[in-house]
Amino acid sequence: TRKKYLCLAGGVALNCVSNGKLLRSGIFDDIYIQPAAGDAGGAIGAAMIGWHQYFGKERKTDGKTDSMNGAYLGPRYSNENIKTYLDEKRLTYLRLKDDELPEKIADLISEEKVIGWFQGRMEFGPRALGSRTIIGDARSPKTQKVINLKIKYRESFRPFAPSVREEDISEYFDIDRPSPYMLLVAKVAKNKQLPMTKEQESYFGLKKLNISRSEIPAVTHVDYSARIQSVSKKTNKRYHEMLTVFKQKYGCPVVVNTSFNVRGEPIVCTPSDAYRCFMRTEMDYLLLNNYLLKK
Repeated sequence: TRKKYLCLAGGVALNCVSNGKLLRSGIFDDIYIQPAAGDAGGAIGAAMIGWHQYFGKERKTDGKTDSMNGAYLGPRYSNENIKTYLDEKRLTYLRLKDDELPEKIADLISEEKVIGWFQGRMEFGPRALGSRTIIGDARSPKTQKVINLKIKYRESFRPFAPSVREEDISEYFDIDRPSPYMLLVAKVAKNKQLPMTKEQESYFGLKKLNISRSEIPAVTHVDYSARIQSVSKKTNKRYHEMLTVFKQKYGCPVVVNTSFNVRGEPIVCTPSDAYRCFMRTEMDYLLLNNYLLKK
């Protein structure tokens, strides 16, 4: 077609390894992947065809802004909703002020605590994007194993994705643009990698897998790659603020991000979903908007 820009949808567009290779090939100036690229995305298509063809509304875009708004299109629950639920359950909680919340969570992450992060509108699509997310310290070599075995109840070697501040993405990863929907894979930046010794290169299987490969080992795959989510201040202010404080205090703008669920279950949606998941796992803390619960 000789076109410079490509839009992808459908289930195959969720293959973030091939998406990353396609972007790096230079065939296109840029690619856009619909974040709910599977069958669920048909809901947006149905709304669009109604808006444009049935109602005859103009198709328009400024060409710069992603109208998906970070894919935060699902339901939200107010602090009042959450307090009512917690009080009905007679649960003990700490209410954090807006300005103290980012630092409190950053401090807990630095202590290698695993936190269920439940904020604002739920993500649309299969990826947790900092709204219904389990977060942990990407710098810790223990985080990957702990979350897999004690929260996800799956094999210890299963990889996790990083959330990184959008403005820091190129410092930590070999990519020159945002990846807001966790649909692109790129290598960890060379200066963040830790080379293996000759002895380590001779290891096999899980022994080789457990070697720390970078400054952020919990999100670095065996081939030094990572499936990246960049976090924008515009679309997810609170998550971005927490990452900013974590960078300021601990020198790293990256955390582990995995979907808020256990194996075989969908991502949590409601406060009661989140509380049940919290109690069924060995998560340390649960943050429901401004309300913090400790196990």
